[in-house]
Formats: sequence, structure tokens, C-alpha cells
Amino acid sequence: MGMQYSDEELIKLSPNFSSHYAEVNGTKLHYVSGGQGEPLFLIPGYPETWWAYHKVLSILEVKYHVVVVEMRGMGSSDKPTGGYEKKNMAKDIHELVKILGFDKVNIGGHDIGAHVAFSFAANYPETTSKLIVLDTPHPDAGMYHLPMLPIPGSKYLYPWWLAFNQVKELPEQLLTGRMEIVIDWLFNNLMKDQKSLNDFDKAVYAFAYNNKDAIRASNTWYQAFPQDIEDSKTYNKLTMPVIGIGGSGYEMLQMSLPNTATDLQLKKVEESGHFILAEKPNETARFIIEFLG
Repeated sequence: MGMQYSDEELIKLSPNFSSHYAEVNGTKLHYVSGGQGEPLFLIPGYPETWWAYHKVLSILEVKYHVVVVEMRGMGSSDKPTGGYEKKNMAKDIHELVKILGFDKVNIGGHDIGAHVAFSFAANYPETTSKLIVLDTPHPDAGMYHLPMLPIPGSKYLYPWWLAFNQVKELPEQLLTGRMEIVIDWLFNNLMKDQKSLNDFDKAVYAFAYNNKDAIRASNTWYQAFPQDIEDSKTYNKLTMPVIGIGGSGYEMLQMSLPNTATDLQLKKVEESGHFILAEKPNETARFIIEFLG
């Protein structure tokens, strides 16, 4: 069961890309790579895998050597018990960059992947040409003020999963074998156009997250937020070119990024929810290409 959702089968649907593994920072990462040109590293977010970028690969591969990395705890990468602080996950990516022989790379990420990409730029500025932040800024102390209850009449979507994922052990007890319930809910509620993600895509993500270790590991990305917030207080302002590309997260990027970057562009993806790579791949890819030049 589920063979059609394996990397071996999925990679056939992105013909110019191939699937690889590397040992970095005490863990094993899975990544897919293809295309020609300057290196562009891309990191997916929750609850996705490298497949999150599949709609933009054929556009980006023409101009860039694209490397989509499944971070620690995601997809076919290892799911160790610790090391999920974004600073350490950025170290994972930095070691991969060095193993692949690059001195400087463009790097981007969506959702939790954006936290890791931002952390990479903050900790390894000399290795970062340009930074792309897709829909989600790095955790900061403002997260401590997120409402515990939905606010009546608010357009703001109550992010209950941020709190739920903080709980240790209970989520995997409740959700192992049933994670598609949460995945369906997130996509149905965080997208403007539900049809832009089909049943096959959802099944790919359910297949990747529907076991005890995957649920535990992905929740640990969230459990590391308090340390991520402390780490963020030590970072200098980013001086490399940074772009924030946002759908429903545009206002958050607008609030956060001007405080953390000196050379900043902000672009809004119209008529899109959180999953801009699924909903508006052409627009999102165009913003990336225009920014990278």
C-alpha cells in the first residue's frame, strides 16, 4: 500500500530531478535536485514534504540548480529524538551545502521551512546570496500573545495546531493512522482554492506523516519555538537581499521582516491562502525568479 506515494514513484513525475541522501550533523537528510545555474535551496513546511515544490520545479530548473531539502523530521529524512531548534536545522542545511560543494547559495523556505531558511541566513550570512521567505516569518516573542480562544467575528484563523503540537506524546497516540484528518482540515481551512491541491497530493502528505515517528518529529519543530525565539534575539539584522512572498501570511511578513532585514522586498500573492506554492505556483515562481535575477 502507498507505493505510488514513495519518493521512487514521485520523482518520476519530475523528470529532470533525482532523489538523494546525505549524512549531515549527525542525521540523514533526503533531498531532490535538478536544473542548471546558480544554486537555489528550498525547504518545505508543515504538513508537507519535498512534493510541496513539485508545481514550481519545472519553472525554476530552467534558471537554477534547485535542491529541495526535507529537513530533519520530514518525509524520508531521519527523525531523531532531538535537534529541532531552527538554528541546528540550519546547521543541517549548511553542512549539506558544503558537502555539495557550494560556497554561496540562494535559500528559501515555506512555513517551518521559512524558519529554517531565515535561521540559515542569520547564522551563515557569508554562505547566503539571497533569502526567500514564503508566507511565514521566523518565530518571535509575539507568538506568546497568540489567542488561546478564537476571537468572535475575527478574520484571523485560530491556529489551534500550534498549541496542540506543543503537547508531547498525546498527538501521536491520537493520530497515528489517522493523520489525514488533520492534513485535510489544514488544507481545507488554510487555502482559498481547495481544488489547487488534489486528493493525490493530500495522500502523498498523509502517507509521509501517518506514523508515530513522523507525528512526533513534526511536532518537535513546534516544541522548539521557545528556543527559536531566544535564538532570534541574538541575530543581527540580515544585510543580504531578502524577499517576503505572502498569501494569507503577507501581513505577518509585513510586520516582521522590516525589523530583521535591511534590503527587503515584499510581494503579495493575490487570491491565495497559506499554501502559495500549491495555489499560485506560477505567480510565486515568477516573484522568485524576478528577485533572484
